[in-house]
Amino acid sequence: MSERWLSRRALVAHLGLAIWIPACTWLAVWQFSRASSGNALSYVYAIEWPALAFFGLWGWWMLIHTDKPTDEQVAERAEQERLARAQARAQADALVGEVNDEMAAYNEQLRALNEKGRKTWKH
Repeated sequence: MSERWLSRRALVAHLGLAIWIPACTWLAVWQFSRASSGNALSYVYAIEWPALAFFGLWGWWMLIHTDKPTDEQVAERAEQERLARAQARAQADALVGEVNDEMAAYNEQLRALNEKGRKTWKH
């Protein structure tokens, strides 16, 4: 428990949140006062700052509660990525084979047309 809440990463996140939330609150109040004095656009900013404070709170929570992956998880992910790359390579090779077959058929058609000679209105 203390590793989660008192690690260096957690303490930096706590400090960031301790600065972020009051700053967003102050900016929201400031924008609302500007909006009250006639600046209609400031109503949008007065809503935006609390939303940014919420996203900061969400980011802090995720940083604190996201666990480092284990060695087994890292190895499993690497194996899944290797298999996905191999499958994608096989699909690409199959596609290239199809394209080569289509290209050969097209070239054969062009060769046959070339052997017939030019087509004119008389023929």
